[in-house]
Amino acid sequence: MAEIVPIYNVVILPHSTVFLTSESFKEATGKEAKVGEKIYFALEKKALNEENFLPENFYSLGVSGTITEVHNDGFLIVKTHNRIEFEDLYLNANRTLGVTSVINNPEKEDVEEENYQSRIQGLKNSLIQFTSQYRWALGAKSYIQQMTTAEEIMTGMSQLISISAEDKYALLVEDSQEKRLSMIEKYVLEYTEMSNVSKAASSAQEEDNQKAYREMAIKKQIEFLQKELDEMHPENVSDIRKLEKRIQESGMNETALKEAEKILSRMKQEGSNSPEYGNLYNYLDFLTSLSWQVPLAEKIDIHKAEEILDENHYGLRKVKKRILEQIAVMDLNHQQTGSILLFVGAPGTGKTSVGKSIARALKREYVRVALGGVRDSSDIRGHRRTYIGAMPGRIMNGIQKSGSSNPVMVLDEIDKLSASYNGDPASALLEVLDPEQNNTFTDHYMNVPYDLSNVLFICTANSLDSIPEPLLNRMEVIEFQGYTESEKFQIAKRHLLPKSMAKMGISKSMLTVSDDSIRAIISGYTMEGGVRGLKKRMDQICRYTAVLVSRGRASKFRVSRKNLSEVLDMDPIEHAKIQRNAKAGIVTGLAWTAAGGEILFIESLMSEGKGNIKMTGQLGSVMQESVQIALSLVKTIFPKEAKQLENHDIHIHFPSGAVKKDGPSAGITITTALASLLTNQKVHPSLAMTGEVSLRGGVLAIGGLPEKLMAALRSGVKTVLIPKDNEKNLKDVPQEVKDQLKIVPVATIEEVLSIAGIKKQNSVIR
Repeated sequence: MAEIVPIYNVVILPHSTVFLTSESFKEATGKEAKVGEKIYFALEKKALNEENFLPENFYSLGVSGTITEVHNDGFLIVKTHNRIEFEDLYLNANRTLGVTSVINNPEKEDVEEENYQSRIQGLKNSLIQFTSQYRWALGAKSYIQQMTTAEEIMTGMSQLISISAEDKYALLVEDSQEKRLSMIEKYVLEYTEMSNVSKAASSAQEEDNQKAYREMAIKKQIEFLQKELDEMHPENVSDIRKLEKRIQESGMNETALKEAEKILSRMKQEGSNSPEYGNLYNYLDFLTSLSWQVPLAEKIDIHKAEEILDENHYGLRKVKKRILEQIAVMDLNHQQTGSILLFVGAPGTGKTSVGKSIARALKREYVRVALGGVRDSSDIRGHRRTYIGAMPGRIMNGIQKSGSSNPVMVLDEIDKLSASYNGDPASALLEVLDPEQNNTFTDHYMNVPYDLSNVLFICTANSLDSIPEPLLNRMEVIEFQGYTESEKFQIAKRHLLPKSMAKMGISKSMLTVSDDSIRAIISGYTMEGGVRGLKKRMDQICRYTAVLVSRGRASKFRVSRKNLSEVLDMDPIEHAKIQRNAKAGIVTGLAWTAAGGEILFIESLMSEGKGNIKMTGQLGSVMQESVQIALSLVKTIFPKEAKQLENHDIHIHFPSGAVKKDGPSAGITITTALASLLTNQKVHPSLAMTGEVSLRGGVLAIGGLPEKLMAALRSGVKTVLIPKDNEKNLKDVPQEVKDQLKIVPVATIEEVLSIAGIKKQNSVIR
């Protein structure tokens, strides 16, 4: 019985030559190969390992053959004969295949010899032509010319042609020589054509790569030569070349880089004579002038920061404490920014200058963006480049001016923003001040995202009333209270006067300002919560001195109380002072203004009439409602006295009629004034009060308590009534103010009237 040799994924056809290694033959049969020995080729259905090497995993159709040569260098040649069918394949003990019997399965010889040879020659010519492009073409040609049958050609090429094992077995199954020859022609010709196409594609790809490498080398040479020329003649460097270099060195993000390269390409195409050239140049000039690199967070010296704040600003204890907290958190977290701070206070209280000190403490650039009067949202987000005269918004303009990607940016007068038909600037600021959104802020002019998350934003405002709630929620409010007279004295002496002298070129030997004159300026020539007016007076003194010195009239000048009016060329300001004589129906109230606190006299007068009430003094709706509530309370508390209103009119006036007045803090003052009028009982002018009142007689909380108390002290008030709910706010009031005023918290209108001395039915109201 012949030995059985298993074969996988190789075409084994009748009447062909098969090459085997001696080692694989011995492994399959367990014997050494001998010339003349008959063998059977059994075809595997799939690649078999030792575990699934079973008879059922072989096809039933195989090929018989004879070993014709055995070579010493380890291979043997088998000449195949006919197709055979295996009956009952089995597995031997040594894991080789055995078979019970085989049956010859001859094929149909249905092709003419002449036609057959012609087609065989055509296949050989195709293969010779295909192999001619390789270095081993000569050996391949000799090998191909020795082939005499289509089966030999297919068997020799079977491992090169990429067809499935099932297709290869189908060639063997086909018993018609004509059909098999057609199948072989199809596979061989498809293989040669696909190989030719693949080689052509590879050649084209290689050619493209060579062109790309050559182009890259040429560009590098041009760049090197251009760089040499630029260094030799920097005055001749073109705008496009300058911009190209700036774009490469800018470090901008991927989106911005693509946009910049696109605009630069347009500039090259348009040429310098194009009307669009200037706009494109301005855009790239702005884009490349921005700082795109984010510096690492530096170590912050908290002690040095505290020294800088104390050096530049006197007082502001609460403000400095909150700023140092923010700086400490930024230092511990190694962050560039923190909470968005909103400084709120009267003009001249140091809001903007504190922002400058913060920048100095953090060793970062400072930039101020003025928002007062902005009505167009494009001022914040920029104009689209499609418009004539388009320019970036104030935020990105500030970033460019600072030359840094992490400056301290002060958004000044944020409460002065106003909406118009051009949009709402306050809404445009929402993205700027939102830490969750501003890392991809897109200015309309730039049209590429810019990271604002490293900018420390500080906003300033005089009042919170006009700031929209969504914008206010993004910020942390820090109140700047007005300065006391002693604080203003120290500020003038330590900061304002030395700065004014240095600014005007006045040395210490030229000018002496007495302490009494400084105090006189504070009390008689300024009326504010801040120190801006005080600074103007210091400047005025220095200018007066400069004229005297320049004219040679004096080499040294001293300012005292006696010559203060002459130096300042103005009379002292008449502050509202308490009345010397008490009169029924007039009560001293307290008010808050943008410039600080002020006392406010509420005057009432009763005349014959029909019970009408008249209000003057430009009152807002809130104060008008307070008058109505006060009148109802007085009628309830003093029903007997209120009967006279049936034939009398009441006129309530708030002096300084040119000034608009509104707000919920005059309720108890109006009630007391009406009670004083109806009962004809006087309230002492040195008693002032502030607080809103409810219909139930409760005294409600108010705002601006520190400013109001300072105004009371300045005006000569001795006792101040404040709402019980505002007692907790006394910690924000300067100690010297609390030491000089008698502050009485009250919870009901009955307490107010009792302290004011308004009696009912021969007894004090309880």
